[in-house]
Order: sequence, then structure tokens, then C-alpha cells
Amino acid sequence: MASPDTDDTHPALYEARKGVYPKAVNGPFRRFKWAVMAITLAIYYGTPWIRWDRGPYAPDQAVLIDLAHRRFYMFQIEIWPHEFYYVAGLLIMAGIGLFLVTSAVGRAWCGYACPQTVWTDLFQHVDRLIDGDRNAQIRLAKGPWTAEKIIKRTAKYAIYLTIAFWTGGAWIMYFADAPTLTRDFWTGEAAPVAYATVGILTATTFVLGGFMREQVCVYMCPWPRIQTAMMDEKSLLVTYKDWRGEPRGSVKKAQAHPGSFGDCVDCLQCVAVCPTGIDIREGPQIGCITCALCIDACDGVMAQVGRPRGLIDYCTLEDAATEKTGGTSKAILKTLLRPRTLIYSGIWVAIGVAMLFSLGQRTRLDLAVQHERSPLYVQLSDGYIRNNYTLKLRNMETRPRRVAVTVEGLAGAELWTDTGSRETAGQRIEVMVPADSVARIGLFVAAPAKGPARQDFTISTRALDGDPRGDSDTIQFDRPET
Repeated sequence: MASPDTDDTHPALYEARKGVYPKAVNGPFRRFKWAVMAITLAIYYGTPWIRWDRGPYAPDQAVLIDLAHRRFYMFQIEIWPHEFYYVAGLLIMAGIGLFLVTSAVGRAWCGYACPQTVWTDLFQHVDRLIDGDRNAQIRLAKGPWTAEKIIKRTAKYAIYLTIAFWTGGAWIMYFADAPTLTRDFWTGEAAPVAYATVGILTATTFVLGGFMREQVCVYMCPWPRIQTAMMDEKSLLVTYKDWRGEPRGSVKKAQAHPGSFGDCVDCLQCVAVCPTGIDIREGPQIGCITCALCIDACDGVMAQVGRPRGLIDYCTLEDAATEKTGGTSKAILKTLLRPRTLIYSGIWVAIGVAMLFSLGQRTRLDLAVQHERSPLYVQLSDGYIRNNYTLKLRNMETRPRRVAVTVEGLAGAELWTDTGSRETAGQRIEVMVPADSVARIGLFVAAPAKGPARQDFTISTRALDGDPRGDSDTIQFDRPET
């Protein structure tokens, strides 16, 4: 039976991948990509090694996801599990930020800052370092397996693996103290999950960045399909201006037949530099990640042949229709500052300001009170009724704090802890809460027997270190029914 790839009556389920060998190019967009790649990689690899002094009772790693102690540290900010809504807020801001960027400049996230783009770009530079530029890479790929090809492939894959390994290694540094984990990792004392995580991320980085590359963007990632709902005729896209470039023809043909050809000289440089291998002259397509390298290539060719730049350029569909009829496109600032982008920006800023205000106003002392129900109450020898409570005092500061506990709304009440006695009872007690921890304290509250069978009152806490902010909890006091 014939193979599906060769039998015309049984077409293949998918098209075989065609190798993409992007040509090196220079220009403002390429330099911008260099800058973004350098900054993002420096942030990713370097952040776990930044130190931040929080005192002797907290870790000194600037950014740390401490799963063991259920904390998230980011410089001066510390997030506890019950404050996870801050993380949700950051995710919402990230989503709205993507909406804003997409509505303004299309798939700029994909073209410049997406991790798949950044690491693919890095691996493509490794290709050029070892194999040479586009033509040399194509010749080597098509050529036989000579000693030179084996050496180059071995060297290139070794660099791939090194990059992939350090990518996985950097990731686990966000979840433990980086210097300590590095030492434990190389001495074999790290947790098994650390080795498993590094192994998985090494393999995925090696495969996705080294081999699958543009296939991840075109076939695996859902974002290109989601973006179509966020873009409109006012969104900036990388656009080939066909009304200016068609019909295509070489410089010689254009000179021989003035006025018969457009500005496109059909040099295919826009295709040669594209990291996903598409031809932008075919119009908007899912393979275009808006990296604008084709703009750099085309502008370079236009400069060489003495024609104006911008045959391929960032352009909205609205401006494209205007230019096609001989009109003038809008200024870039006016294109970006429109109601939709301003609304996205306003929402993004509002969420950010609300989170910053909440962070600044949040109390660092938290109280939760639980009424012990067995027994419900105890009648003391002097006639007072005693109820038992468990206090959970959460100290979210990185230093121990002395805390005053008082009772409000319960006349004649006395209180003491389970480590004290009735003789030490008073209307206020003081307890020490360790740094960055939750203290469980047994509390006895006694009040005169005369009163309602069930009475609500308030237990309040206040730190004695000058910070006036505290917390309180309303709870019930039980007496025998009369």
C-alpha cells in the first residue's frame, strides 16, 4: 500500500515541517529584540541571586516562593496564604496588560517578550555561531554527515543542553535559597523534586527552543487564536503595502519599463529573515509574530535601491485603506491613544493603585478566635462563669512582637492564658508572638454569672511596638440559662 504522503487519494494528515533558517539582519527592531532578550534573560537568570535584608528572622532572597513555609517574598513585600488575592491581582494585571498590548500593537508580546520567542531567538544565535548564517545552515543541513558536520552538530547540541540545563536550574532557585540549593544540588543533597524539575525543564527547553521553535507558535500555542478577538481595524500590524509594492519586479525591469512595476523588487529578504518562515506579502497570517524583522530587511533593501522606506511597516487596517486611496495615515501616537487602549490602561492602573493602597494599609497583625465548646462554660467557685477560647495570633512582621489582648463589651470580664492562673487575671494580658509566624494561645475569659445566656463581645489585639494598627474578632460568651 502506498504511503499517505505519496498516495494522492489519501492525503497526509499534516504537512511535514520545512526547516526555517532565519538570516541575520540589522536594524532598529532587531536591536530592540536584542535589548529585550538581554533584559528578560538577565532578569530570569539573575533575580534569584539578588539579596534583600529582611532582618534575622526572614530569608534574604529578594524574590522567593517559599512553599515550605507558605510565603511569597518580593523585595519588601511578603504575601501570606490568606493574602493570595494579591497574586490573583497580579495575574489579572498581566492579563489586562496583554489585552492592552494586543489591541495597540498586535502580537508584540509574541514577537519580543514571550519565553518561547526569547529562547528560540537565543538558540538561533547559537546556530549562527556554530553553523554560520542562513545559506551556510541550509548547505550543512542538506549535506552528508561528514566529520565537520558531526563536530558542529555535537558542539551546537552541547550548547543547547547547557542553556536548557541552566534554564531549568534557574527555575528551581525561585523556590529555595539560591546559594544553598546550588550547593545541595551539586553535592547530591537536594530534594528529588529539584532534580526532577531540572530534568523536565531541561528536556522541554531543549526540544521546544532547539527544534520545534515556530511550530509551538503556529500549532501549540492558543494565544494567536485568542488575540483575533482583541484586535480590530485600529490595531497596529506588520503590513505589506501591496498597493505600493505590486506588481513586483527587479530593479532592471523597473528601469526598463518605468511606471510598470511597484517598489517590491521580489528579493525575498523579508522571508529570509522571518523566524517563522512566512511570507508577509501574503497578508496577515497566524505565523506572523509581529517581530518586525521583515521591516528591518525591507527598509535596508529600499535604502540600497533608492526607494522610500515603509514598504513593509507597522500599519492599521484603517490606515492601510486610507493610504490605498491616496490619503495620509494617522500619527502613531493618535493610533495608540484611542478609547479602547485608554480604557484598558485605566483599568490596569486602577487595579495597580488599589493593590498598592491595600498593601500600604494592611495590618501586619491578624487575629482569629475559636470558642472551645467542650465544656461550653465552667462555673467557678466565686460564681463567675468561665469560657475557653483559642487565639490564633498571626505576626506578619519579620521581628517578634509583644501584643496586648483586651476584651470589650463584656462587663466585669477577666482574662488569663492557659500558662497563667486566675491570680494573674486582669482586663488585659500581654503575649509575645514570634517573628513571621502564627502563635496559638489558650485564653480563659471569666465574667459575672448575671447576664444573658449568650452574649457577643469583642477580643482585640494591638502590638506594643508603636504601630497602632491591630485586629479584633467578635465572639460569643455563654452562661447557664436562668
